[in-house]
Amino acid sequence: MSKKQPAPLSLSGKVAIVTGASRGVGKGIAMALGEAGATVFVTGRTLKSGDASVPLPGTLTSTAKEVTRLGGKGVPYKCDHRKDIQVKAVFDKVYKDHGRVDILVNNAWAGYEHLHREEYHTGPFWEQPIELWDSMHAVGLRSSFVASTYAAPIMVEQKNGLIVNISYYSTSYAGSDTRTYRVVKLATDKLAVELAKDLRKFGVACVSLFPGYVRTEGIMKNLPDDKLPYTESPMYVGR
Repeated sequence: MSKKQPAPLSLSGKVAIVTGASRGVGKGIAMALGEAGATVFVTGRTLKSGDASVPLPGTLTSTAKEVTRLGGKGVPYKCDHRKDIQVKAVFDKVYKDHGRVDILVNNAWAGYEHLHREEYHTGPFWEQPIELWDSMHAVGLRSSFVASTYAAPIMVEQKNGLIVNISYYSTSYAGSDTRTYRVVKLATDKLAVELAKDLRKFGVACVSLFPGYVRTEGIMKNLPDDKLPYTESPMYVGR
């Protein structure tokens, strides 16, 4: 006898913001939230083709269309998460239009841009450009804190909400070229813990989520066939 499958999760009437959702994990999360019926604001710098800072496909417009196709409502909103005034504008817009924010996913990440530039290379930390440290902290750690700062008053007022920081298994991800990455991801986890302490009494949760080996556009460019069975889809992360 087969087990009875649980009813699909419904997020109808809920409003989510997913940062860094032009492609990759952010896009998959946005699509999964849309699949559950949520209104999803997708943010990032790549509103349309030609805006991208990396040679990879994906735009906020295409992500929003997928969210809507799957049953939710996708809303693209161009935002450079290095600029606080643009981040604030996102939350002002969402609150003005909907009066609530139920889910914030802090996925924006500038740390992989170096993989597409020849001047970056692997090696011990003193051979890594300081720009790498700056970019990961600015759009990765700091951007998660800033977005959470704007989401928190709204969630506290409504006395419910969820903030998710996209992190990784940083303590087991070894390699001299990943020192900065590991520091930032560990700090991201600590950020979730500390924010949760303030938010818990208002019925708001803050957690870190560790994706596995995800079939993002960047990974699929060079993924060996024998590695494919060990990967997961971006939507799996969202679900």
